[in-house]
Order: sequence, then structure tokens, then C-alpha cells
Amino acid sequence: MTIPGLPNVSPEALVTPDLQMLGLTGSGHAPRILILYGSLRPQSNSGKLALEAERILRHFGAETRVFDPHDLPILDSVDATHPRVQQLRKWSLWSEGQVWVSPERHGTFTAVFKNQIDWLPLEDAGVRPTQGRTLAVLQVCGGSQSFNVVNALRVLGRWMRMVTIPNQSSVPKAWQEFADDGRMKPSPFYDRLVDVMEELFKFTLMVRDRSDYLTNRYSERKGDLSARALATAAGAVTSPPAAPARPKSSARLRASSASR
Repeated sequence: MTIPGLPNVSPEALVTPDLQMLGLTGSGHAPRILILYGSLRPQSNSGKLALEAERILRHFGAETRVFDPHDLPILDSVDATHPRVQQLRKWSLWSEGQVWVSPERHGTFTAVFKNQIDWLPLEDAGVRPTQGRTLAVLQVCGGSQSFNVVNALRVLGRWMRMVTIPNQSSVPKAWQEFADDGRMKPSPFYDRLVDVMEELFKFTLMVRDRSDYLTNRYSERKGDLSARALATAAGAVTSPPAAPARPKSSARLRASSASR
């Protein structure tokens, strides 16, 4: 017996995570995962790995979107109102978790991948399109296994204020790991991909309803209070009037007198 769409998975070993198993309550909708990859090659191995990750996430019950980096302009070559830029930003806002996949080029991720992140602002009109979202990092290698890209993606994820999960995947000699139909062959590297997607799904269930609280910072609250105090002193903001004292009811007055 095999799982439709996932012929290389052992059905007996695959368990779909859920809130009850995590001992949590929260939103009942499918986790929303955005997948970005960093190659424009027609037979892109990072694109194939991205689609393989999507299949696993969909089996778990996630709603997924894969952003195609073709036709995304180079940063600042056009205005941010460009349709492809707006699509990328809207999809990032839509997401509750993300998967980043890149080949290794000169010891790090590709310019194609970085261009996508460069178009995502840390903040836009008070909205942060990546903050508090979960993140899984993957890389494909043309030769022996390397961890340069996943390490660099972790730094980038931290900069974008994301919650990067502990597990990761690096696929060496990626050209050997995919069949002619584009599907990933059964191997320990495929099993690791399943591990990473399972972990991302779990972390997304845990974090998504709590991301605002988890990323609520003392320094930012302090800054907001200082800004409000300055605005109030300048007359730009009027402090809210104190709430009128609530009169005690006769029953509360009697109880208060009896306690004296």
C-alpha cells in the first residue's frame, strides 16, 4: 500500500501532526505555506525539490503556494507596484510558514533567490510580511554535500525575523537524486526532506496563533510609549480622559460598611 502522490513514503511511519497531539488549541484552517526557490533553469533541481516539499506538505493538509521567480524584476529596476512584486509580497503576508530552497553558487545562495527576499521589506506601513512566520531551509548541491547555503539562509531568516526550525536538508549531487519525471528518488535524502516538512508543519501549528505575542518586544513597546509621550507633550496627541469613578451600588455600600 502506498500514499497517492508519495510513492516513496512508508505509510505506517508517516503520522500527520495535529493540534491535539501537540496539546494545543488554535485555528482550524490548513497551515498556509509559501515556497521559494532560487533557479531559473528549465530542469532546476531546486525547483524539483520545492515541488517535492510541496507534495509532502499538502499530504499533511497544508495549503501551499510556490512562487515562480521568472519575470520577477531585479530589485529597484522597477517600482514596487510591479505586479510580480506585489504578488510576492501578498503571498508572503498570506503565509504562516515558508520553505526556502536554493542551489549553491560560489559558496552561498543564488542571486535569483536573494532577489526575492530583497523585494520583501522588513516593514511596510506598519506591516511585517515575514516576521513571526516559521521557516525551513533546503539546498541542492552539484557536487559533494555542503551546508553553506542552509547556514546562510538561517542568517537571512533571522534577519527577516522568522522562526527557523532546527532541522534542514542538503542534497548532494542533486542531479542524481531525481528521476526523468522530476520526482525525487527514494533515499535517505528523501527521508530527511520528509522529516523537515513534518517538523515545519508542527512548528507552524504551534507558532501561527502566537506569533504576535512571541515577537512582541520590550524595546519596541518602550519606544512606542516614548513616541506617544513626545506627541502628547507636543499637543499632537491628547491623552485619553480618565474614566469616571463608578458609583457603588447600595448593596456594595452595605457590604463595605459591614466590613469596617
